[in-house]
Amino acid sequence: MSRSKRYQSLAAKIDRKKIYKIDEAISLVKATSNTKFDAAIEVHMRLGIDPKKGEQSVRSFVVLPHGTGKTKKIAVFSADEKSLQQSGADIVGNENLIKEIKTTGKITFDIAISTPSMMKNLSGIAKILGPKGLMPSPKAGTVVLDKDILKTIAEIRKGKVNFKNDDTANLHQIIGKASWQDTQLKENYFELLEAVSRAKPATSKGEFIRAIYLTSSMGPAIKVEIKP
Repeated sequence: MSRSKRYQSLAAKIDRKKIYKIDEAISLVKATSNTKFDAAIEVHMRLGIDPKKGEQSVRSFVVLPHGTGKTKKIAVFSADEKSLQQSGADIVGNENLIKEIKTTGKITFDIAISTPSMMKNLSGIAKILGPKGLMPSPKAGTVVLDKDILKTIAEIRKGKVNFKNDDTANLHQIIGKASWQDTQLKENYFELLEAVSRAKPATSKGEFIRAIYLTSSMGPAIKVEIKP
């Protein structure tokens, strides 16, 4: 695949054979981001798992100290009308919302939270939510009791994000913006690294995190040392 001259000039600043320390990688990823918008800074990890084995899937959550710089639209599914009204979510509903999604196939939110009693009803739209990574899950901290909905939404607003591996055993997560201070990106990076390490499946053998890359939107990838 041919790359633009802009991309090639940015990539020339990176030594492809070098594995950078995180401080240097952050400085470099910001220096190689020259988009007209405030580019997202992303972490990409290659994991030592077999993505075809369900028991080796990596799915959890982390509260990033500085958030991601991206506002997420939250939907809450609950049978308790009072909980829905007081939740502070962007979209709320129960059977009515499920029916609407099932009929239209349209998703207008980024995160879905559900109470345990609503999960059996959500199974009817699992094929719509699942492929988009929006199906609530206890493992991801998005299946909660009515009394914990407010707390969960507050955590999300503060920087709680869910992460999971893809079909190629890789994991991708935004940790901030190119305009942010290096310390903010670094703190978010280490918080994510610790959370992913804790999520290692018991059946995953050998080296769990095999490679880490830092990149900006439309920018070249920079390989980062796994251990600081």
